[in-house]
Amino acid sequence: MRKFKFFLGYVLIFIIILVITSSFVIYYLSHRALPDYNRSTFLNGLSGTVEVYRDSFAIPHIYAKNEDDLYRVVGYLTAQDRLWQMDLLRRVTTGRLSEIFGSDLLKTDILMRSLRIPEKSKKVLAQCPFSMIRALEAYSDGVNQYIKQYYHKLPIEFTLLRYKPEPWTVEHSVNLIGYMAWDLNGCWNSEIVLHKLAAKLGRAKLADFIPGYDSIQPTIFSSTCQFIEADWRSELIKASSKIEELGLQVFHGSNNWVVSGTKTVSGKPILANDMHLGFSAPGIWYQIHQIVQGKINVSGVILPGQPFVISGHNDSIAWGLTNVMNDDIDFYKETLRPDDSTKYRFNGKWKDLTIKHETFSIKGGHKVYIDLKFTHRGPIISMLKNIKNETISMHWMGNEMSNEIQSIYMLNKASNWSDFCSAIKTFKSVSQNVAYADHQGNIGMYCCAGVPIRKGNPIEVMPGDTSAYDWQGVVPFQELPHKFNPSEGFAVSANNRTIDFSYPHYISSWFDLSFRYDRISEMLNTNKKLTVSDIAAIQTDFTSKFVSYYLPGLIEVIKKRPDLTTTGKLALKTLANWRGQVNAQSKEAAIFEVFYNRFIENTLKDELGDTLFKEFLVDKILVKNTIHNIWCKKKSVLCDDISTSKTETFADMVVKSFNESLKYLEQKLGPDLQTWEWGKIHLFTLEHPLSKVKILDRIFHLNRGPFEVGGSFHTVAPYSYRFNKLFEVNSGASQRHIYDFADWDNSISVIPTGNCGIPSSPHYCDQTTLYLAGQYHKDLFSINAVKNNYRYKAVFSSAK
Repeated sequence: MRKFKFFLGYVLIFIIILVITSSFVIYYLSHRALPDYNRSTFLNGLSGTVEVYRDSFAIPHIYAKNEDDLYRVVGYLTAQDRLWQMDLLRRVTTGRLSEIFGSDLLKTDILMRSLRIPEKSKKVLAQCPFSMIRALEAYSDGVNQYIKQYYHKLPIEFTLLRYKPEPWTVEHSVNLIGYMAWDLNGCWNSEIVLHKLAAKLGRAKLADFIPGYDSIQPTIFSSTCQFIEADWRSELIKASSKIEELGLQVFHGSNNWVVSGTKTVSGKPILANDMHLGFSAPGIWYQIHQIVQGKINVSGVILPGQPFVISGHNDSIAWGLTNVMNDDIDFYKETLRPDDSTKYRFNGKWKDLTIKHETFSIKGGHKVYIDLKFTHRGPIISMLKNIKNETISMHWMGNEMSNEIQSIYMLNKASNWSDFCSAIKTFKSVSQNVAYADHQGNIGMYCCAGVPIRKGNPIEVMPGDTSAYDWQGVVPFQELPHKFNPSEGFAVSANNRTIDFSYPHYISSWFDLSFRYDRISEMLNTNKKLTVSDIAAIQTDFTSKFVSYYLPGLIEVIKKRPDLTTTGKLALKTLANWRGQVNAQSKEAAIFEVFYNRFIENTLKDELGDTLFKEFLVDKILVKNTIHNIWCKKKSVLCDDISTSKTETFADMVVKSFNESLKYLEQKLGPDLQTWEWGKIHLFTLEHPLSKVKILDRIFHLNRGPFEVGGSFHTVAPYSYRFNKLFEVNSGASQRHIYDFADWDNSISVIPTGNCGIPSSPHYCDQTTLYLAGQYHKDLFSINAVKNNYRYKAVFSSAK
C-alpha cells in the first residue's frame, strides 16, 4: 500500500510538472510574437527618423519625412500586427492554400490559379508610375525586415501549421488588389441556381425567381444562347466558398452616403461608409494614418499586404465604397477539336488553347500536376469537375486591363473632383460605387465599374465558336452612372439597383432589394440639420423598412383566422403594435425572422426538392428577390404544396409559416412569449480560420463570442445570417467610418475586431465591445490631437 501511495505521489508530481511545463510552452508560443509598441527599431534603408504614435487601440499614426521611409515603416507595422493574415491572402491569390491546409483546398487553388491574378499583376506593374513602384518596394522591404528580425518569434499560426513565411514582393501587394476584384459570391451565383431551377420546374414557373421579372431587359432566356445543366457551376461555388470560410471575403455588400453642407449643422459635408464582409478574427481591415508633411496626409483602412488607404480621407477629400453588384463574368460553351483537344473552334477555324503546366504542392509532401487551359477569353473551368462532354470557358473582368492599386494610390493624394475622377478611371475590375466629398463643399458619387459591352444574354452560357458574343470593350468612364452636387443634397448607395431601366447598358440583374437604401434616404431626407451623431445613428440603425413592407400583409392574413391559439392571438397583437425595430431584446423580431424563413421553406422546398433547395438558400440575393416577387403579388403557383391533394394559396402558406414559427420559438425559448428575444437565437461569433479545430480555440482563445445581437440582413446596421444556417451571424459592417469636414478630429470610426491579429494581444478584439454597442472611437487627424492622445510611441531610424 505504501509503495502504491508513493507511486501515486510520483504520478501526481509528474502531472503537475507536465501541466506547468505545458502551460509555459503554450504561453510562450502564444505571446512570443506580441509587438512592443514602445520599442524603437533600426531599419535598413531609412533616410531619416520615423515617429509612430499609437492610440489606445494601437492604431498607428506614422510621421515620416519622405514617402520611401513612410511606406517602409508601414510594411514593418502591418507585418508586426497581421503577418499571418497577409500570408494567407497571398496564398489565396497565388493558389497555394493546399500547401498549408491540405488537399481539401486543392480545387480552390486550381480556381485561383485559373484567374491568373499574378499574370495580370505583372502587366499592371509595367504601367505604374515609378513613384508608386518605389512605394511598393519600400513597403515590401519593411515587411521582409520584420520577417528577418522575428523569424524565430513568428505568430502562433505559423507554428501550428508548421511552415515559415517567404519574402514579400511587390507583386504580392498588387495581387491583393486583383483579389478584391474576385466577387464570385456575387450575381453569377444567382444565374447558376436559376439554370437548375429552369431544368427542375420548367420555364413557365420561373418568373417569380427573376428580379423585376415583368420589366427586366434583356429577357432572362433567349433563343440564341444555350441552356446547360452542368455540375461545374456548383463546383465553382464550392471552390470559391472555401475563401469565405477562411474569413477573406471582400466587398460583398456595403452602405455609403455623403451629405452636403446644406444639410449639416456645420455647413460642411459629412461622409459615411461601412463595407459589409464576412466576420472573422482578425478582421479584414487595418486602420492607419500616414503622414509626410506637405505631400501626404491620409487616414482610413488598408488591406494588410498593400500600403495604400482603400477607404478614407486626406486633407482635402474623403471617399467610401459599396459594391455595384456588376455582372462581370460570362460563360461560353467551347468546341474542342475531336482529334486534338489542344485546339478549339473559333470563327470557322481551329485556334490553339493556351496551356499552363501547374504543380500544386499538398500538405504532407506530395504534389499534383494539372494542366490549366485557356481560350482567348479566359480559363476553361469545367475541368474543376472533370466534365468530359462539355468544355466551358469563363470571361472575367478581372483579367481585363485595369489598375485599381494606382487608383487607390492617386486617391490618397487627390485634392478635388477632377483628381478624384482621374484616379478612379482605372478602377474597373473592382466594381464599386464610390462616394465623394471635398473641402470646398462638393459631394458626389461615381459608379466605377468595368461594365462589358456585350451581345447575347449574359445570364446564359453563350456559344464559344463565334466572336459574335465576345465583349466589345467596356462602357466608357464618362458614360457610367454618376452624380455631382445632386439637388437633394445627398447621395446614397446600398447595393440597390444602380440606375433605372432607361440606361442603355446592362449592368446586372441581381441587385439587393432597396430597403436599406430607402431607410437611409428616409433619415437623410429631413429638414433637420445633421451632425456626426445623427449620421452615426443612421449607420447603427435597426429600424427595418423590410419589416414595414412585409408586416401588414402578414397581419392581414393572420387576423382573419378564427382558430388562433392563445399564443397566436398574443403574437398577432404584439406584431400589430410593432414599429419594425429589430433589437436584440425584441420578441417581435424573433417571430418575424423565424416566420420569414419558414415562409421561404414552405413556399419553395416542395417544388425544388431537398438538394436544389439547399443550393437555392446559398444565394441570398436570389432568395430575397424571389420571396419579394411572391409577396408583391400575394399569389404564386409556387404557394401550392405539391405533396398534398388540395391547392394551397398564398394565405395558406402565411398561416402555416406563422404557426410553425411560434412552435419553433416555444421549443427554443420556452412557452412564455413575453420572454422571447431575438438576440437569444441570433448569435454573433468572431471566428479565427483555425478555430474549426476546437482544441486550438480552447487553448489559444482564437474566437470571441458568441454575442447576442439585433439587426438583420435588411437593417442599415446589418448582422446578417445565412438562410441555410439559421440564425448564426456571418457578415455585416466590416468597418464604420464617419468623416466630418468641419473638423477632421471630430471624425469617428470603429472595426468589429482590433488592429492586431495576434490572439493573445490586448488589441486583438479591443474594439468589439464598442462595435456591438453601436459606438465609435475618435479618428484623430491633427498632429496636436494625435500627440496629446497617444498611448504608445516608437521611433524608427536607419540601422547603423
